[in-house]
Amino acid sequence: MTNVFESVKDFLQMNLDNEPKNPMHVGEVMTCWMYLALMDEATIYIQIGLNTSNDDEVKRILKESLHQCETQSQRFKDLMKKEGIPQPPTSEERPKSDPNAIPIGAKLTDEEIMNGLSIKTLTAVTHCATAASQSIRTDIAAAFAHCLLEKMKFGSTLREQMRKRGWIKVPPYYYPPGAPKS
Repeated sequence: MTNVFESVKDFLQMNLDNEPKNPMHVGEVMTCWMYLALMDEATIYIQIGLNTSNDDEVKRILKESLHQCETQSQRFKDLMKKEGIPQPPTSEERPKSDPNAIPIGAKLTDEEIMNGLSIKTLTAVTHCATAASQSIRTDIAAAFAHCLLEKMKFGSTLREQMRKRGWIKVPPYYYPPGAPKS
């Protein structure tokens, strides 16, 4: 059976090799600018989480996400620099600190950290899917598709860990009126 992701990658690569490089349109510029800002701000959030948590599993997931955010951020910085697009201003990186030195009332719990990471991952997935579908240049669409696949893979790992710990926030179930009861 053909892997869907490999098919998409092959299709994009085939078109990427034969495509003329027109200037990016304003929508492509905006999505790149916003995604870079999202990755850089997520990096700061993750650094704060690493400074807050003592849980080894939470730290492992945060480090995996941090590496991914830094890699994707650099990918877009390089692309934007090459295209002459100014980069968004972002917050300063956080120095390492002792999680035990943070007062309890000011400290996020591991559950709050992971749910915040989950929201940021969902935002990135949604942004990448939208940007990939709206990009006219195949190389821009491919960059977002690549990030989308990476974020989706990470998101499934994150979801599994959160489910295992009972940290997933589930909206109320919907039972339509008149539906048979199981």
